[in-house]
Amino acid sequence: RWAVELVSCPEPLRAAVETALARVAVVPDLEVAERLVTEHPGIRAVTPAGDVLGRDWAAGGSSSSPSALEVQAAVDEADQRAGEATATFDRLEAELSELRAVTAGRQAEVDATLAALNESDARLNAVAERLAQLAQTERSATGEAERLEQARRAAEQARDADLAGLVELEERLRLAEAEPTEQEPPTSDRDARAERVAAARQAELEARLSVRTLEERVRALAGRAEQLLRSAQAERQARAREEAARLARARGARIAAAVETAATAALAELDRALSRAAELRDVVQATRAEREATLKAARTAVRELGAELARLTDEVHRDEVARAEQRLRIEQLETRAADEFGIEAGALLADYGSDQPVPPSAQELAEWALACDRGENVISPRPGPYDRRTVERRAARAERELALLGKVNPLALEEFAALEERHQFLSTQLEDLKNTRRDLLTVVREVDDRIVEVFSAAYHDVAREFELVFATLFPGGEGRLVLTEPEDMLTTGIEVEARPPGKKVKRLSLLSGGERSLTAVAMLVAIFRARPSPFYVLDEVEAALDDVNLGRLVGLIGELRSSSQLIVITHQKRTMEVADALYGVAMRGDGISQVISQRLRDGAEEPERVAAAG
Repeated sequence: RWAVELVSCPEPLRAAVETALARVAVVPDLEVAERLVTEHPGIRAVTPAGDVLGRDWAAGGSSSSPSALEVQAAVDEADQRAGEATATFDRLEAELSELRAVTAGRQAEVDATLAALNESDARLNAVAERLAQLAQTERSATGEAERLEQARRAAEQARDADLAGLVELEERLRLAEAEPTEQEPPTSDRDARAERVAAARQAELEARLSVRTLEERVRALAGRAEQLLRSAQAERQARAREEAARLARARGARIAAAVETAATAALAELDRALSRAAELRDVVQATRAEREATLKAARTAVRELGAELARLTDEVHRDEVARAEQRLRIEQLETRAADEFGIEAGALLADYGSDQPVPPSAQELAEWALACDRGENVISPRPGPYDRRTVERRAARAERELALLGKVNPLALEEFAALEERHQFLSTQLEDLKNTRRDLLTVVREVDDRIVEVFSAAYHDVAREFELVFATLFPGGEGRLVLTEPEDMLTTGIEVEARPPGKKVKRLSLLSGGERSLTAVAMLVAIFRARPSPFYVLDEVEAALDDVNLGRLVGLIGELRSSSQLIVITHQKRTMEVADALYGVAMRGDGISQVISQRLRDGAEEPERVAAAG
């Protein structure tokens, strides 16, 4: 029989069940199932014991349906086996990667060894050629040394012969000089003998020089030969080392080849292991997919049933809550009717129930009375049948009007009296604040007027003095002070315009350093002259001035000394010359500083006006 005919399910699930059980037949035992799937390959056979057979596959089962715990355990077991297979695959893949990396490293070492071996062979060939050249050079040097040695021996023999002849000649000369002669030998004979002696001595000197030269050449050739021998020995040793290195590289190449062979075999074995692991993983994944599909279907059914149960539970709970709220509202209405109106629920329903006629509202009565006043023939409103919406609108309107009336406050008179007293107190305080503000504004205006008056006077005095002082420091120039906002003396700024003779600029920023310094000094002196002070301290104000401008500044200082005392810190000699006294710090030979002073003018003539400190 077909399995679809034996399964009952809700209608919403009928399509899914028919799709899942399509071409599934229920048979009594395995023999019938085997015969059925053999004759009809497209059919799946299921036995009462739970065995499922297809054309080329079979799955065991049991007659009892698996529980959720069994399904979950099977799924967990499949997950565990899949995880183990994945871990084994990852481990084998990591080992394969390591072996591939080792193989690549070994191959690189083999390539490097072969390259080094080739390079070593090339170097050995070069060394052999170099050794041949050195051997040829050594043979040449040895022959040259032997030839020079023979020349040296011949030179020494010639020297010995010359020395013997010289000794013989000296002996003959000594004997000739010792023999008494009655008359001197002829001059020509003496000169000839002297010439022979000089020639012999010259020959001896040349022989000695030749011997020395030959000795030096012999020593040089001996040193070169020794050096060549050392080079040849070093080359032989290097060649031996290269040969040993070549043998070691060859041995390493053989070892690397063996390692490569072993790695290739291991790689092949790992590939086979990976293939087996991949097949096992595919089987496990297929099993896992089937079990997950079954579990997913079961979970879907459980979730749908749970949702249906939750919906029904919510509906039941909502109905219970609504009934409880309805009972509570009824109880509250009964309690309110008893407390506010003193009427029980039965009497209230009997007098004002839905079966009683509803009297007209106050608005309807007012509209009827207004129409009667206008003389209109209008039927008076009468009680009508109960209409819930109309009654609810009337109740809402009555509640709004009651809310607008508000609650009765028995303490309203006392609160009004307190608020009135508070209002009177605040009004008095506000009036006091207004009077105080008026007085403060009057004081502020007076202070502003005084500030404007003092500032205006000071500005005009300083501006007048600045023009005079600037004309003194810059003969032929023009300088003045300009207000940025002449209409508002409290917020205005002051700009300094300076035009030295021969220049068109007026801004201070366009002047040179010395001109800016002199302009600043002119501004300060103008302030000093406009508002004199008992004394002034000037700290190197003339540092950036040349001789001409310095002379003008010194003259200006002379004018200031008539009314004030000045302390000037300076390094200029011309400034020190106009001072009445000099003060400075000097260091003695022992390194201790000492303050010294020098009075330049007699104190009887006039009091000190200028003191210069260097």
